[in-house]
Amino acid sequence: MENNKMKICLWFESQAEEAANFYSTIFPNTKIGKVLRYSKEAIEIHKMPEGSVMTVEFSINDMDFIGINGGPVFKFNEAISVMVSCDTQEEIDNYWSKLTVDGEELPCGWCKDKYGLVWQIAPTILHQMLSDSNSEKVQRVTHAYMQMKKFDIVKLEKAFAGN
Repeated sequence: MENNKMKICLWFESQAEEAANFYSTIFPNTKIGKVLRYSKEAIEIHKMPEGSVMTVEFSINDMDFIGINGGPVFKFNEAISVMVSCDTQEEIDNYWSKLTVDGEELPCGWCKDKYGLVWQIAPTILHQMLSDSNSEKVQRVTHAYMQMKKFDIVKLEKAFAGN
């Protein structure tokens, strides 16, 4: 059987190791693995200084990533995001406050960190609410969360209940 272990590759201009270290301060279950460096042979093609970080492997809550420093060719955008499901408002508040430092708050629980990576910080209960068979409840919750940047579980629960 083949080993088809997958990793999400994130292209940074030059901050892959810095980003991995930043994420390790936010998510307690972060592990930083191998760091590979550019050799002098790569200067011609990649224009990166010899000895600078080429890639850094890391995992957050058992989700594997590899950050590559590839220069300014590509940028993150909202087409790809990392979703974090939170059981409590305290978790939402914690992740939101840390990820938006020097970043950006976006609608509907989305935010960009200081590297431009997009995150969705969402309450676990939201999926249950939006899956409810009562379409009026679903519409109220949808209307409520469409008005939010950072999710507020109490407001979602009130909308779901019809208050």
